[in-house]
Amino acid sequence: MTRMGSESDSGSDSRSGPALVLTDDQWRERLNQQEFAVLRRAGTERPFTGEYTDSKTEGIYACRACGTEVFRSSEKFESHCGWPSFFDPADSDSVITRPDDTSGMRRVEVLCANCHSHLGHVFSGEGYPTPTDKRYCINSISLRLVPASSDG
Repeated sequence: MTRMGSESDSGSDSRSGPALVLTDDQWRERLNQQEFAVLRRAGTERPFTGEYTDSKTEGIYACRACGTEVFRSSEKFESHCGWPSFFDPADSDSVITRPDDTSGMRRVEVLCANCHSHLGHVFSGEGYPTPTDKRYCINSISLRLVPASSDG
């Protein structure tokens, strides 16, 4: 098993600032207390409690803070880890990553590229049968599912 290091993929550079910049008070006006704790303070929802953990609905997953498309249902897979899992972002520039050494472990944090809100973490080399060998473990509360249109 490969240990995670810093990601070197496109979209993983967090040096540039977010396009959407709001004060904490402005974020609190947009987000409820739980959303603010996860999206703006890098909290984590309890496993197996999120609304999208087991969702099979087709559509796009947008950042709950700013509405940017960050993942698609076509890249969602069953990891049984307690949070929605994706093997790739919707677009290589839709998320950024940065090292996260909190909680006494080395992880890679995933943020919305547009507003730098915390979405979750990405793990590599876990052996899931996905095209990228990555698991983007994302908090449901960080996302808003926009179901695919049934119009033809």
